[in-house]
Amino acid sequence: MKVTTAIITGDIINSRKDIPEAWLPNLKRVLNTYGKEPAQWEIYRGDSFQLEVLPEKALEAAIHIKATLKQKKGIDVRMGIGLGEKDYSSDKITESNGSAFVFSGECFEGLKKQTLAIKSNSEELDTSMNLMLQLAALSMDHWLPATSRVVRTALEHPKSNQKELAGILDKSQSNISEALIRAGFDEVKKMNQFYISQLIKL
Repeated sequence: MKVTTAIITGDIINSRKDIPEAWLPNLKRVLNTYGKEPAQWEIYRGDSFQLEVLPEKALEAAIHIKATLKQKKGIDVRMGIGLGEKDYSSDKITESNGSAFVFSGECFEGLKKQTLAIKSNSEELDTSMNLMLQLAALSMDHWLPATSRVVRTALEHPKSNQKELAGILDKSQSNISEALIRAGFDEVKKMNQFYISQLIKL
């Protein structure tokens, strides 16, 4: 299977329980780190979005989006990641097409209780990754705003150690360490490394 791109389709959980200003600036800020609007990302229907990223960045981007949005209490996000090709390129991502878009849409529509899943042409990849994501969700879906903020900062400063993260967030190093342990951050990073290693085999 040829995987040339990844499409993330998502929507905001509990978006109507809060004013858009509570979560929309955060969503726009994180999407902007992965590309330009509207070619690489777009927000549509008020609380839905689509983002195109490199396949090896897709899972990390989804976790980054989740950590960013969960900084606001009560807000979460559902996302379907589609891995495949882009056959038609438009000025607007929502008008582009290809197997990655189809898989992303199907994956998103198939989400039930799960908040994050992957769909590709490889049943082996999808089965192993989606089981891992279900297990990871036991932690990620319950991240509190303070924990989410630490995870987001750690993802945005991958070369920073805990002492440096503490300086950025004006917290103690022990606060940072505890938050990352609570978040299962090491395990999340290992899951992402496993995902990248499986992509190479496709």
